[in-house]
Amino acid sequence: MHFRTIFLAIIVLAIAALAALNWPALSAISTVELGVTTVQAPLGVIMLGLTVLLGVFFIAYVLSLQTSVLLETRRHTKELQAQRELADKAEASRFTELRAVLEAQHLQGQNAVLERLETMDARAELRSKEIENSTAAYLGQLEQQLRDRRPEDRGFVPAAREFP
Repeated sequence: MHFRTIFLAIIVLAIAALAALNWPALSAISTVELGVTTVQAPLGVIMLGLTVLLGVFFIAYVLSLQTSVLLETRRHTKELQAQRELADKAEASRFTELRAVLEAQHLQGQNAVLERLETMDARAELRSKEIENSTAAYLGQLEQQLRDRRPEDRGFVPAAREFP
C-alpha cells in the first residue's frame, strides 16, 4: 500500500475509535445554533455525520477523478496506436519506394555494364580481325620473299655434302 492510503486508514480508525469510546459525550443533547434558528440536538453526532459525509464526498471525487484519468489514458492509447500504425504504413511505403529506387539503379547499372561489355566485345573482335589481317599480310610478304629468294630459281644449286 502507499503511504497516503495507510495514513488515511489510520486517521479513519482514530476517528472511529474516538467516536466509539466517547459515544455518550457525542450523543449528549445540546443547543445547536443553525444561524436562523436554534435546535436541541446531539452536536457530536451532527459533527460525526458531517465528517462521514465529507469523507464520502472525497471518495466519490477521487473515484470520478481516477475514472476520468483512466478514460483519458485509454483515449491517448488509442491515438498513439493510430499514430503508430500510420507511421508503420509510411515506413513501409518508404521501404517500397527505396526498393524500387534500388532496383532501378541496379537495372541501370546492369544495362551500363552490358553496354560496356558489348563495346569491349566489338573492340576485341575488331582488334582480332586487324591482327588476323596483319598476320596474313606478314605471312604473304614472307612467302613472297621466300619465293623471290629461292636458290633453285636463280640457278644456284647447293653442293651435296657427305657425312662421315
